[in-house]
Amino acid sequence: MEHFPKKTTLPIIVCSILLISVSANAANAESVPEWVKNTALWYGQGIVSEQEFLNMIKFLIDNDVITIEGQKEISTKKDSIITIPNGNFNVSSTSFYLPLNLEIPVGTTVTWVNNDSVPHNIQSQDDSGKVIDMFNSPPLSTGDKFSYTFEEDGIFKYHCSWHPWRVGLVTVN
Repeated sequence: MEHFPKKTTLPIIVCSILLISVSANAANAESVPEWVKNTALWYGQGIVSEQEFLNMIKFLIDNDVITIEGQKEISTKKDSIITIPNGNFNVSSTSFYLPLNLEIPVGTTVTWVNNDSVPHNIQSQDDSGKVIDMFNSPPLSTGDKFSYTFEEDGIFKYHCSWHPWRVGLVTVN
């Protein structure tokens, strides 16, 4: 049996899952954001990395644009991690916080880890996008971490004040 390189095999598997999911759930082109279509195109052209392409697929799954058999699980762990991926500082990049919307139970400690090549911070926001004094990190250099324990239900928005186009959510149930 001939073996395909990993770089070829992974997209074939992902595309197969997409095709099955899309046909099973009758997703249409209008439900897929334009940036997702562009990321898939750019991945095929070698412009974006495999990780960025996989982040896009994860976004589609997390936002129920694509569904895979089985129920979506909410983490029951009391510690969770959000990663700031490399390239997150770039406006034109398709990188975003991983996960973009972390769903956790009350009492969970969330740790943000900066894997980007430039400093970032984590600033909590109200519904209008104004920074509030709930959880706000100091500057996080590459490899630095910041933690906060969520003690009540709600949807908590945050962003990096130096790169305000990068936003994320923590949903506490």
